[in-house]
Amino acid sequence: MRKKPHTGRRLKAAAVLLFLSAVLLLLAANRPGFAQWYARTVYPLLVGTLGRVSGWFPFSVSEMGIYVLLILFFVMLARLAFRCVRPGNSESADCSGGRQEGAAWLSGVLLAAGILLFLYTVCCGVNYHRKSFSEEEGIVTYRYSVQELEEICLWLTGEVNRIAGEVPRDAQGVMQLSPVGSEKEGAVQAMHHLAETFPSLEGYYPEPKELAVSQILSYQGLTGIYLPFTVEANYNGDMTPYNKPFTACHELSHLRGFMQEQEANFIAFLACISSERTDFRYSGYLSGWVYCMNALYRADAGSWQEVRASLAEEAEPDLAANNAFWERHEGTVSQTAERINDTYLKVNGQPDGVRSYDRMVDLIVAYFGDEISDTWQD
Repeated sequence: MRKKPHTGRRLKAAAVLLFLSAVLLLLAANRPGFAQWYARTVYPLLVGTLGRVSGWFPFSVSEMGIYVLLILFFVMLARLAFRCVRPGNSESADCSGGRQEGAAWLSGVLLAAGILLFLYTVCCGVNYHRKSFSEEEGIVTYRYSVQELEEICLWLTGEVNRIAGEVPRDAQGVMQLSPVGSEKEGAVQAMHHLAETFPSLEGYYPEPKELAVSQILSYQGLTGIYLPFTVEANYNGDMTPYNKPFTACHELSHLRGFMQEQEANFIAFLACISSERTDFRYSGYLSGWVYCMNALYRADAGSWQEVRASLAEEAEPDLAANNAFWERHEGTVSQTAERINDTYLKVNGQPDGVRSYDRMVDLIVAYFGDEISDTWQD
């Protein structure tokens, strides 16, 4: 059996990558200022290089890469198993060859894991410890009353009602995206426009990408995902159209190093409602309406009922289509994925887990509360 000379090198490279990843994560977690410096100096370079290169491809490079890695993993595993059981060779020769091939296969798996963990660390993990968007921009949340939340919900209802009749719709009345320009370029334009108000959002944005196999996200109950291995913002192309602009902007916000989900939701809300495109504004207002109304329902079901009754009929098909879509994909997979995501978020400093997405309501109230209250008082 020919000796495998690369096994030792692979193991050493994997160990180095794992060590570097651990050092960077420990520095970010324990040295105040390191993650902030990193997010402002090093990470933008990765977005501008790795993100720019992956942006040349019309498909999600990470998605395709994951499929290729899975295929290689199972092909090599099957080859190793076949070698151990095939007839015609002596048992000692098979065992010797199998051990060497097994060691080579394992070293390859460990090297791949080391590379992926390192890419995750430098393109995502460290950023969990940086200053939040609200800290950067001086937005301070506070404990608000049910009345303040109700006023926000009434404001959002009015904005949804005002725009609901202006967006294109299909025969069933479900909102359709504008045929002039894709949601991909629209999201980039919206983020650049928002950066004129919030300097922390300035920088290069590659276009977000629709996953080729969006069913994977659908069955996990996900609207989108940031894949740090190639610095790509990806979204679920199968979901209800009104979700797409909001989700695309949400995922792009991670490319500025803002990893907290409530902040990404808030940034997406601001980007959409500030966009020049009507379909984006509708997506932002309706998405914000859903989050705020859910919060109002938990706080005061009676107030929720009053506000809910004032929503325009034109918006109802969008909510019904959205509910029907996610109900079709509910099951063990989505429940398991939610538990995994909940654990992942808690490990990365978001104690509310998946409920952190809902915390965007706190930021909306903090940012718009005084303005909306003054309007209602007038």
